[in-house]
Amino acid sequence: MKTQIDHLVVMASSLDQGVQWCEETLGIVPVPGGEHEKYGTHNCLFKIASPQFPLAYFEIIAINPAAVIPKRAQVPRWFDMDDAALQKAVAQGPRLIHFVSSTEDVKAARHVLRTQGVERGQVVHASRKSRKGTLNWQITVREDGERLFNGCLPTLIQWGKPEATDPLRLHPRNSLPRSGVTLQSLTVSHPSGAKLQAAFDAIGLTDIAIETGPANLVANLQTPKGLVQLQSLGI
Repeated sequence: MKTQIDHLVVMASSLDQGVQWCEETLGIVPVPGGEHEKYGTHNCLFKIASPQFPLAYFEIIAINPAAVIPKRAQVPRWFDMDDAALQKAVAQGPRLIHFVSSTEDVKAARHVLRTQGVERGQVVHASRKSRKGTLNWQITVREDGERLFNGCLPTLIQWGKPEATDPLRLHPRNSLPRSGVTLQSLTVSHPSGAKLQAAFDAIGLTDIAIETGPANLVANLQTPKGLVQLQSLGI
């Protein structure tokens, strides 16, 4: 089984705030992504692919104030976005909160994590419109919306419809222009570092350094403003 970094997730209190932060911090303007009707969120994106992380892109996500979700269909938002402590932290400024990893068989990867004592969540089918067609994916989302391990354990994603023969043909990277930003490294620190290492090994996720210590995600990005380091700082 092979799993690799798909995208980093930065949460903002509003998408406008996220765009402004991106321009000031990274020196680029992200492109509009789309809306996620089930969870009442929307995003902006840009490519951060590098030879070491060929699929990588960057997602700035926020709760969509214009979203209308019928009461009977309301579910906790993904990535802990309903969590009061997370919202309070993000109110001080957009923050790296999580990352998503791509796999060729999300159901098998989810099962492997369960053998490690980790419940990553149900596999949910989702889609949105893009400039090059409809993007389809399957993604693990817990019923409580939790990220787990302070965001240090990735959400799992598989691109394309289940029957797709070329699932990466409509990967977001194919519709995103070069941004001038590239991911250089991602480091994970957590008190349960050994358990995370075992989980990463089980799903074939490499190229991420894991340390045992205070919860933190550290992403180093080469940008038009030079080398920029983003941290989750345990939220």
